[in-house]
Amino acid sequence: MATNQANNEPVIDLAQERLRRRRPGRADAPARAYLTVAEFCAEMDIARSTFYDWRAKRSAPKCIKLPNGELRIRRTEFERWLDEHEEEVA
Repeated sequence: MATNQANNEPVIDLAQERLRRRRPGRADAPARAYLTVAEFCAEMDIARSTFYDWRAKRSAPKCIKLPNGELRIRRTEFERWLDEHEEEVA
């Protein structure tokens, strides 16, 4: 890990930090097939309330409701949803 020369503090690589937050465990672990609401919100960098607002407006990705009431989002559905919201560059 790199350190700051002035005060010898560790320098955080933001890209690696984002990757670590997206994939619990090892940074090089494969992405899981399903995302929890918390994982989705962390990956999109949004508040949980924003996710539920999107859901109420039917603009969030499709979810799977588990028997215990928790929601999961398929990784493939998340990727499809992102592609659907991608803007065309003129």
